Amino acid sequence: MLPPLAQVTGNTAQLKQGFQLALGIIFMFGFIWGVIKIWTGANAISKGDPDGKAGIIAGIIIAGAAAIMGALFSIFGLSGGALTPTF
Repeated sequence: MLPPLAQVTGNTAQLKQGFQLALGIIFMFGFIWGVIKIWTGANAISKGDPDGKAGIIAGIIIAGAAAIMGALFSIFGLSGGALTPTF
Protein backbone atom coordinates (compact mmCIF):
# COMPACT_ATOMS: atom_id res chain seq x y z
CA MET A 1 0.00 0.00 0.00
CA LEU A 2 1.35 3.40 -1.00
CA PRO A 3 1.19 6.32 1.42
CA PRO A 4 -1.29 9.02 0.32
CA LEU A 5 1.26 11.72 -0.48
CA ALA A 6 0.25 14.47 -2.91
CA GLN A 7 -2.46 12.43 -4.55
CA VAL A 8 -5.35 14.22 -6.19
CA THR A 9 -8.50 12.30 -6.89
CA GLY A 10 -11.37 13.46 -9.04
CA ASN A 11 -11.29 16.15 -11.67
CA THR A 12 -7.78 17.59 -11.83
CA ALA A 13 -8.81 20.04 -14.56
CA GLN A 14 -10.83 22.02 -12.00
CA LEU A 15 -7.85 22.08 -9.65
CA LYS A 16 -5.59 23.34 -12.44
CA GLN A 17 -8.11 26.04 -13.40
CA GLY A 18 -8.30 27.14 -9.78
CA PHE A 19 -4.52 27.49 -9.56
CA GLN A 20 -4.44 29.37 -12.88
CA LEU A 21 -7.08 31.81 -11.64
CA ALA A 22 -5.26 32.39 -8.34
CA LEU A 23 -2.00 32.85 -10.23
CA GLY A 24 -3.63 35.39 -12.56
CA ILE A 25 -4.93 37.41 -9.63
CA ILE A 26 -1.53 37.37 -7.91
CA PHE A 27 0.25 38.47 -11.10
CA MET A 28 -2.31 41.24 -11.66
CA PHE A 29 -1.65 42.70 -8.20
CA GLY A 30 2.10 42.13 -8.62
CA PHE A 31 2.12 44.04 -11.90
CA ILE A 32 0.30 47.00 -10.34
CA TRP A 33 2.62 46.93 -7.33
CA GLY A 34 5.68 46.77 -9.63
CA VAL A 35 4.51 49.77 -11.65
CA ILE A 36 3.97 51.74 -8.42
CA LYS A 37 7.50 50.78 -7.25
CA ILE A 38 8.96 51.96 -10.57
CA TRP A 39 7.03 55.21 -10.32
CA THR A 40 8.17 55.88 -6.73
CA GLY A 41 11.76 54.97 -7.63
CA ALA A 42 11.73 57.44 -10.51
CA ASN A 43 10.25 60.07 -8.20
CA ALA A 44 12.98 59.39 -5.63
CA ILE A 45 15.69 59.77 -8.28
CA SER A 46 14.21 63.09 -9.39
CA LYS A 47 14.52 64.29 -5.77
CA GLY A 48 18.17 63.21 -5.60
CA ASP A 49 17.77 59.99 -3.59
CA PRO A 50 20.35 57.40 -4.71
CA ASP A 51 18.12 54.51 -3.52
CA GLY A 52 15.62 55.23 -6.28
CA LYS A 53 17.53 53.02 -8.72
CA ALA A 54 17.04 50.01 -6.46
CA GLY A 55 13.31 50.78 -6.35
CA ILE A 56 13.13 50.83 -10.14
CA ILE A 57 14.97 47.51 -10.44
CA ALA A 58 12.75 45.93 -7.77
CA GLY A 59 9.66 47.22 -9.60
CA ILE A 60 10.83 45.73 -12.89
CA ILE A 61 11.40 42.36 -11.24
CA ILE A 62 8.03 42.42 -9.48
CA ALA A 63 6.09 43.56 -12.55
CA GLY A 64 7.84 41.07 -14.83
CA ALA A 65 7.74 38.09 -12.48
CA ALA A 66 5.40 36.09 -14.72
CA ALA A 67 7.60 36.52 -17.78
CA ILE A 68 10.78 35.83 -15.80
CA MET A 69 9.42 32.61 -14.30
CA GLY A 70 7.99 31.46 -17.63
CA ALA A 71 11.38 31.99 -19.26
CA LEU A 72 13.19 30.10 -16.50
CA PHE A 73 10.77 27.16 -16.78
CA SER A 74 11.37 27.06 -20.55
CA ILE A 75 15.15 27.34 -20.23
CA PHE A 76 15.33 24.41 -17.82
CA GLY A 77 12.93 22.26 -19.87
CA LEU A 78 10.05 22.40 -17.40
CA SER A 79 7.53 24.17 -19.61
CA GLY A 80 5.01 21.38 -18.99
CA GLY A 81 4.92 22.34 -15.32
CA ALA A 82 4.25 26.03 -15.94
CA LEU A 83 0.70 27.25 -15.56
CA THR A 84 -0.80 29.98 -17.71
CA PRO A 85 -2.48 32.58 -15.50
CA THR A 86 -6.14 33.28 -16.27
CA PHE A 87 -8.33 36.18 -15.25
